[in-house]
Amino acid sequence: MNTQYIVAEKGSALTPTATAIPITTSPTDVLIRLKAIAINPADCKMIDHGHRVTSSGPVVAGLDGAGVVEAVGTGVTRFSVGDEVFAQFPAPEVVSFQDFAVVHESMVAKKPATWSFEDAASLPVCYLTALLSLGIGIKMPIPFIKDGPTFGLKPSSVLVLGASSASLSPNLPHLGDQFPTHHGHLVDTLGVDAAFDRSSSSLVSDVRQATPCSRGVDAIIDVVGAGRTQKDIFDAFDSASAKRYAQVWTGDAETEVPDGVESTLFRVRDLPQLSGARDVLWALERLLEEGKYKLPLPVRIVGRGFQGLEKGLELMRHGVSGEKLVVTMD
Repeated sequence: MNTQYIVAEKGSALTPTATAIPITTSPTDVLIRLKAIAINPADCKMIDHGHRVTSSGPVVAGLDGAGVVEAVGTGVTRFSVGDEVFAQFPAPEVVSFQDFAVVHESMVAKKPATWSFEDAASLPVCYLTALLSLGIGIKMPIPFIKDGPTFGLKPSSVLVLGASSASLSPNLPHLGDQFPTHHGHLVDTLGVDAAFDRSSSSLVSDVRQATPCSRGVDAIIDVVGAGRTQKDIFDAFDSASAKRYAQVWTGDAETEVPDGVESTLFRVRDLPQLSGARDVLWALERLLEEGKYKLPLPVRIVGRGFQGLEKGLELMRHGVSGEKLVVTMD
């Protein structure tokens, strides 16, 4: 028996509901028994406000998860029953707030043997946000993806607002903002070149001083919608640069930008627009094997099962920064 964690309608309470265990119906399907589920802001927006939801029926959320392969379609060759994996679940069609889920093999990757299920569950949305920030947002080449973008901007520096996950280009100077308590993780663990306090009145001058010859940055990746209220952040651009501004959709209105700034709004579900999209999770698996991608956020396990999901969602509604909330599933 499968248990789905359902809201009957937008804004209602989460309810455990018994359903049949899903089965693989396509040759490319992978059935996963979930061992850990990560919680994202998008989950709260689906549950509370109906974001992503296209029908009026019950809603099941969940974008991230990790577990054990229970069955595979006849065309699946990379995974076998018993493999420990993590996956990105393209909600609302496929979701992770349940005990069992079927997902396309391209959205599955093998978990590093030394990682916990909780750590692995925290990866997919962070990774895809970073990847799409580079490939769709600021239109950079992404050489580690098979058939990925090969031409585009090669910036000398990038400012990431809400900087926890965008560290995919090892030779690119990254400047990140976060709360000061998280700066050590950004610099010491993720390799960010400099970290700043976004609430500082000297943020723009601090950023410019950290760039070559204090010229400013070539691109800004805004993960948290900071540009809506901090209009001076655009003064951090190098006036002679391409001025690429990549804004992750947060559920709010699109940020208006000054003349001369090239802005792109995107979300994780825009993944099919990226060249080489079918390879992105397998590329992450390779990066992990080679030690080139690190856990982007410290993981905070908030509980187990239904009670853990309820607690995690409530914490997320009040705002979470610098950590990933994860629930252990029984």
